Order: sequence, then C-alpha cells, then structure tokens
Amino acid sequence: MSKLSETLKALIASPIARPGPIPAPRNVRSLYERIAKEAEEKNVGRPSWVALSTAATMTMNSPDSMSVLYQVASEPLEEKEKVETAELMREVGLKCIGFNGIPRTINMLGAFRASLPPTITPHLTTTPTRSPTPSNLPSTLSRGRALWNSIYTPFSDKLLSKLGDSHPDLPVHILSSHYGPLFTDPDSSSSRPENARVGRLLTSIVAIACLRAQTGVGPQVTSHIFGLRKAVQDGTWEAPEARPEEGARWLAGEEGNRWVIETVDGIVGGIGGEMGGSFAPGLGREKAKL
Repeated sequence: MSKLSETLKALIASPIARPGPIPAPRNVRSLYERIAKEAEEKNVGRPSWVALSTAATMTMNSPDSMSVLYQVASEPLEEKEKVETAELMREVGLKCIGFNGIPRTINMLGAFRASLPPTITPHLTTTPTRSPTPSNLPSTLSRGRALWNSIYTPFSDKLLSKLGDSHPDLPVHILSSHYGPLFTDPDSSSSRPENARVGRLLTSIVAIACLRAQTGVGPQVTSHIFGLRKAVQDGTWEAPEARPEEGARWLAGEEGNRWVIETVDGIVGGIGGEMGGSFAPGLGREKAKL
C-alpha cells in the first residue's frame, strides 16, 4: 500500500479540523463540582448528573475532562460504588454511539478506561451482553419498539412512516440497530451488573445532553425533552428492571428540563470555550473568512 504524502498528512492534521481531542480546561474540576452541588441542592440523584455530564463530555470529545468527571463523581464513594460509577459512565458512553457516532465513542471510551485507577479496571465487566442470537432477538426488538412508543406517542407510528418515506431502511435501522440493542438495557437475565443499567429516565437525559451539545438538531432535542417527560408520565421509569432515580419528577418538569439544558450548555462552554461544540466549528470559521 502506498504511503500518505506529507502534504496529505498535514492536511488531515490541520488545526482547523480539530483532528485530536479537546484538552481539559484548567477549571473543569470546578465545573463538575458545581454541577454535583447543584444536583444535590435540587435532590437530583448522582446517576442523573453523572449520566448527563458524561454524555455532554463524550460529545465534546474531551477524554481528559471525562477523567476528571470520574474523579469528582467517585471521590466520596466506597470501592464498590467507584466501580459501579465507572460502569455507568461506560454504559452511557456506549449509548452515545446512537447520537454522536462510533468513532468518538471508540476514542473516548478507550481513553477513559486507560485513565481509571489500577484498583478499578480489574473489576470492570469483560463479558458482552448485547450479542444478537435467535433466542434474544424478539425481546430485543420488542424492547426497542416499546422505548420508541414511550418517547414518541401518540405520533410513533406516523413518525416511522415519515422516516420510511425518506428511506425504507431508515426506521428499520433506527429500531433494530439503536433503539432495541443499544438504547435499551439488555435483558435482566444478562450478566450486565444492575448498577450499570442506564434505564428509561437516564436514557432520555443522555439523548438530550448529546444532542444539545452536538448543536444543529433542535427538533430532536425537543422530541427527547418530551420523551423525558413521558418517562415519568407513563411510568416506564419505574419499571421493575429500571434504575430508581431521585428527582425524577422534578427533572421531567419545566424547571428540571431547563436545568438539564443549561447544565449541558455550561459543559459545552466550559470545555469548548469560544469554539463551543466540537463538531468541526473550526472548519466553519475558517471558511467564513474566505
């Protein structure tokens, strides 16, 4: 195979394309500490603010910041809970594939694992729990459709039809590749630790955080704000296999919705600075000068 020319390699590594991750700003610890303090004052549970902050930080492509987030989130905890926090953050990071794409998740989760204390990594799960089999496929697809219906009711069927008009396989891929096997947690019979399950409520929070930090997808942010509200309205957040969560009803209300969005904005501003989000803003600014 021929080698890349120095000119092409320089083009790929051009600073305007932000080819590497965003470094953690000096004040990132105080940013996460403030979020934790606000969450405590509002009686929002640790899993909610950790999931929100993880999803926004994953979207910002800042592995060093995510390492600091873990430190802030796990410092007051016992060893077992520290492992559970790492598992929750990994699971949130996996779900980010459906909003941010695979490459960013690969890079962020790899760097996250490498940054964990050596006392934690040996206790992380190593058994996959989402491998499709003939026996688990029906339940996986059923879970995905149930989640879709919960988020988009009463327009769930109409929306699938509209997506199918765009491309007949678009709704197939969304339900069969994302909502079923990715956005929902594996069956309770799987080897996935209970505390690594994200659950219905946090899945909507992850969606809002990723999409708000990504920018440019306001309609989808709106849809998942309604999805967060419906998680409480339809009771799915309290399903037997779901993660119990403090502050769920407040998060699903007007004030809680604003806090989620404003917290994501704070993370984007804190990590991205003047450049804001990390979905190629540098390229846009450079072209605007031409």
